[in-house]
Amino acid sequence: MQIYEIHIHECAGTDAALALQEPLARLLCPVEDHEGPCEVPWGFTLRDERGEDDPERVLVLGVFASEEKAAEVRDRVRAFVGAAHPVVLAEAVTDTFDELADQYRIEQGPGPA
Repeated sequence: MQIYEIHIHECAGTDAALALQEPLARLLCPVEDHEGPCEVPWGFTLRDERGEDDPERVLVLGVFASEEKAAEVRDRVRAFVGAAHPVVLAEAVTDTFDELADQYRIEQGPGPA
């Protein structure tokens, strides 16, 4: 398991990117106040990525998961946002989401003795 980033491109500015956060959060975690940990620890950030002419505002969803599970989450996000927003899965290249690994270890508790 490791941290992956799912980049949601072509957001029309910060407000449009932020507007996607809540519906995507409900896609990942339909019951906001559920008991126990989420199946996949996740979090959001915004990032500017350099395009050919201008920087692009990108919504980045960080997940701590296996490669297979991260690809499954990417596919769910892609189906939700449709063709309007290209969705790309990549290994994390910054420490932005390092707390997700800690969150997972804490929520899973100690392993077998």
